[in-house]
Parts: sequence; structure tokens; C-alpha cells
Amino acid sequence: MTSPNSPAEEGAAALDLDGLLRKYDTESRFRPLAGWQGRLVTALALAMACFHLYTSGFGLLQAQTQGAVHLAFALVLTLLLFPFRQGRRHDYAPWPDFLLAGLAAAACLYLVFNFLAIARRSGTPNATDLVMGLLLIIMILEATRRISNPVLSGLAIAALLYCLFGRAMPQMLRHGGFSPGRIINHMYLGTEGLFGTPLEVSSTYVFMFILFGAVLERTGIGRFIIDLSLALAGWSSGGPAKVAVVASGLMGTVSGSSVANVCTTGMFTIPLMKSVGYQGAFAGAVEAVASTGGQIMPPVMGAVAFIMAQMMGRPYLEVAVAAIIPALLYYAAVMVQVHFEARRLGLRGLPRERLPKVWRLLRTKGFLLLPLAAIIYFLLSGNTPLKAAFYGILICVPLSWLNRETRLTPAKLLEAFEAGARSSLSVACACACVGMIVGTGTLTGLALRIAGGIVDLAGGHLLPTLLLTMCASILLGTGLPTTANFIVTSTMVAPALFKLGVPPMAAYMFVFYFGIAADLTPPVALAAYAGAGIAGADPMRTGFKAFRLALAGFLVPYIYIYHPILLFDGHFSLELLQAVFSAVLGVFLLSMTTIGHYRAHLNWPWRFLALAGAVSLLVPGTKSDLAGLIVLAFIHIIQTAKARSGRPVHSTATQEEENQT
Repeated sequence: MTSPNSPAEEGAAALDLDGLLRKYDTESRFRPLAGWQGRLVTALALAMACFHLYTSGFGLLQAQTQGAVHLAFALVLTLLLFPFRQGRRHDYAPWPDFLLAGLAAAACLYLVFNFLAIARRSGTPNATDLVMGLLLIIMILEATRRISNPVLSGLAIAALLYCLFGRAMPQMLRHGGFSPGRIINHMYLGTEGLFGTPLEVSSTYVFMFILFGAVLERTGIGRFIIDLSLALAGWSSGGPAKVAVVASGLMGTVSGSSVANVCTTGMFTIPLMKSVGYQGAFAGAVEAVASTGGQIMPPVMGAVAFIMAQMMGRPYLEVAVAAIIPALLYYAAVMVQVHFEARRLGLRGLPRERLPKVWRLLRTKGFLLLPLAAIIYFLLSGNTPLKAAFYGILICVPLSWLNRETRLTPAKLLEAFEAGARSSLSVACACACVGMIVGTGTLTGLALRIAGGIVDLAGGHLLPTLLLTMCASILLGTGLPTTANFIVTSTMVAPALFKLGVPPMAAYMFVFYFGIAADLTPPVALAAYAGAGIAGADPMRTGFKAFRLALAGFLVPYIYIYHPILLFDGHFSLELLQAVFSAVLGVFLLSMTTIGHYRAHLNWPWRFLALAGAVSLLVPGTKSDLAGLIVLAFIHIIQTAKARSGRPVHSTATQEEENQT
């Protein structure tokens, strides 16, 4: 059978995807170790995967011990795989990196082997405790600098300096200051610093879901998702762009990186979009927006769902369920805008004969969806996320043998385990590093001081506080991995919303959404720039188009702040149905505003009218909903008449005007 998306495959073949990943995704800048060093790293990665698989199935160690072993593996692998300075990549690690890796392992394992002695002298650390603590802090900062954005290490260093020199700070941030010994004791030996909630979650739930994703990926589920998306949406108007939205949303359930998601699905979808007439910048922007949305899509949410549940002390399932409606509204906004853009430009879908057949796909490879369904079943049955991921991995292996192309042979399974361990490194280092920022907040009260400053600056009013919190979240989230992004924003700026009575679930979701928006917001829109690289388009122009496309979706957080019922609490009601219905229509009108098309071209006065109707529908209340419905009906009648009158639906002038905008 001829490949249904040969244009995509031809475009993908001409791309240096590894180069793009190394440029925009720091996790991909590892050195390909050869010889005995490569075998050593493989053995360590497999040992890390087996350790977590065993403890998840047969019982975790004590929390701090589990975290210390997890961190020891992560630091050693990171310091060996990622060079001190990016540039020319060698296939070997120099001896200083082995020395650093040994020191990092010693500092972590010191806690494991001396746990009882340290517990007995709690609060009075000896000199060895402090030396090991200082050593581990330095190793974490260096490992995080290598594998993640230097901004995160810089924030952690600033937090430590703030602990030390609090007396020299401005009045709003001033505190008495702490000695180096007190800081190290709090960060290293306590449970509110390095070994706090972020690393605890990383060493349990997060690692297992990353491992589950790696195992599932080796079955070929990525290609299956793209083919299934093509079969479902490729034939419609602007079909390839809708394929990008569907495929990236589905891939987001197992991917923990916006940039990696762009490169995984974008290598097929972006050339397809260009082949039917979409501009390169728009194609790259669509893929970036859809891939970034994968981070807010349950059940995994870029591993943030587990951290959010732990921070609130609520079941993971509640967090995943609460995220469903906002995530679907986000994707609805992107899908509608893609459709309007296709109709505006007169673009068609792919011929049906070039597309895979839905039933044939489901018959031959539909079983690949069963592990995901099994995880949901185990969660609903009352199992912990840890057990659900463990059972999901066990189910993947025998199911994969139902088709020759998907079989997880022993070699493929070992590859999956190694890939899962490698993929967890950035999360582990980021969580440990962010632990220092969280520890600074608990030691000095910094979070409450920042929250108080935001609320005071906003005059105690909710809307200005939301706007300031949004800006702070985008700024703090710039260039950070998803998990670190959420921990920083939730620690530093979410307390401002708590002070005004916003429920924790809504506050955490709000800062999470806008922290993730940093991947689409120039000048550091990493996901958009990766999409531009695949599309061969201007990065800045792609970034601004991505921001515009995401605008409708990222207004969703304001809706559920004022209307928390959208964060579904498990009970259906007429109020919930009305809220969802009005939100969908509001997003529909907002999409008209951003694209400038509905059945025919919308000039600016009509766009402003659509914007007013969208705001009316998004604001809670029956009267405002009726006003928005009237606006929608009026626009529908006028635009339908305009389309039937034979006026041009799309034009070159319209395209040039849109480009200038």
C-alpha cells in the first residue's frame, strides 16, 4: 500500500531533526558515548529503570532514601552524558566528569547508608553532614545547568544567596539571614528542600509514567496515532492541520516536553500542512500550539498532575478529571481556528485514497490503545498512579506481540528501559534544583512576601492580580522544563491567588497554563522556534502566530477562575452544562476574531463585535450568555448572506493584510 503521507515523509527525510532537538531541547544535547563508557551508561540506565520498576511493584523505600537513590542515578548519568560546555560533541566523557559523578553518588548514598544516624542527631548536623550537603548542592546545580536551561540553576543560586544575605534585601523582601550551616541543614537533611515533594514525586509517579511512555513508544504508537489522526481528519478542509492538532494532543498523553512533541509529530504534520497550501509559519505555529497543549492534557499533563495532587493533598484522579474540560476547550479553540484559516484560504483536505482506513488501523493496531485504557481503569478502581503505571507496563509487553510490527522483543524492551531512564534525567535534576527554591520559600517566607507584593500592587482586586500573576508565570516559566515550570510558578506566584480566596485547584491550573504559555511567547518561544525549524519559516513570525493561535485557548484559565465549576468536581448539573456550552461558543467567537473569517471575510468592526460576544459568553451569567448568543446569531446571519451573495471568501489582499497584522 502506498504511504498516505509521502509528502510528509519526503519532508521529514530532508530535516536534521537531531540538530533541531539539540538546538531547542536541552535534554537532547547529550554526547554519544562509545566503547566501555557507552556500555557503562547503558548498564546504569537499565539499573535505574529496574530499581524503580521493582520498588513500584513490590514496595517503595522510605521517602528520603528512595529520593536519594533516584537522585544518585540521575546525577551520575547526567554528569557523564552531558558535557561541561556545549559545542563539539565527543564520544567519550573526560576523567573530571567521572570524578564529579563519583562525588554526586557519594553525597546521595551517604544519606542512604547513614539514614538512622542522621535521624538520631536531627537538627544538630556534624561536619561530615554539612560537607556532603554542600557537595550535593553544587553537583545538583552543575547537573541542572548541563541538562536544563541555565536559568533554573541561576534561580536556585539566587534563592540560596537570598537565604544567606536576607538582611541586605529591600524592606519587602528583608529577613534576618541564615548561616551556611543552617541553609545546608534545611536543604539537605530536611524534607522541605532537595528531598521535598518535587523529588519525592519524581522518584515515584513521574519516573514510572515516563518509563511507561518509553515502553509504549517502542511499540510504534506514535506512528499509529499519526495514521489514526490522518484517517479521522485528513480528508476535511485543511485536514493536515487538524491532523496536527489531534495527533499532538494524543501524543501529549505520553510526552513530557513541548519541543520533543513538536519534533515527533511535526516531522510528519508540518510538511503535510505545507503540501496543501498552508504557509510555513502558520504550519509551524499550529504544531507548536497543539504540541504545547499536550502538556495540559490529562492523564499525565507533562507529569505535573502528580505534583499538583501531592501539593494539594488530593487524589491524582481529581486533578486529572479537573483538567479535562479546560484542555478540551483549549484544543477546541485551536481546531476551530485551523478550520477557519483553511476556509479563508480555500484549502482542501487530502484525497481519501491517500489516507489510511480507520477500521483497518483499529483492527491491526488498535490494541495499542489498551494500555492507556488499562491505566484509566486501574486508577478508577482505586489503585495508586504508581501501581497503575506498573500494571500498564506489564500489559504492554504481551499485547505488543499481537502484531509483528509492534512486538517488544527483549532488545526493544531494553532500549525502552534505557530511553525511559534517560528521559527522566531532566525531570529529576529539575525537581532537585527546584527543591532549593521551594526550601527557600519555607525557610524565609519568600513566597508569602511575593504574594503580598502582587496583591498590594493590584490594589487587592482579582482581575489585576490575575493579570500580574499571568505575566509573572510566563516570565518565570521561560525556558524551563514542564515540571520545574509548574513548581516554580506554583511556589512563587500562586499564593497571591490564595490570598484573594481563589480555590487551590483553580489557582494551580491558572499558573500552570501560563507557565506553559512561555513556550509559545516570543522572544523565547522554544516550541514555536522548533516548529519554525521544521517548516523552514522565520522563527519570530512563527512565534507570534503561535501566540495568536493560543490566545483563545489561554483565556480559558480566566473562565474557570470566575467559574470554577468548569474544573469538574464529579457531579453533572445544568449549571455545568450551561457553563461548558457558553464557553465553547465563546471560544468559537474568539476564534473568528483571531482569524478574521466566518463563512466570509470578517473586517475589523465585525471582529470587534465577535470579540464582544465572546467576552459576554465567557463571563458567567445567564444575561451575558444571552447577549453573546444574540451576537453570534447576528454574525451568522450576516456572514451566511455575504457568502451566498457570491462575494470572495478569501483573497490575496486578505492574506497580505493578515501577514501585516
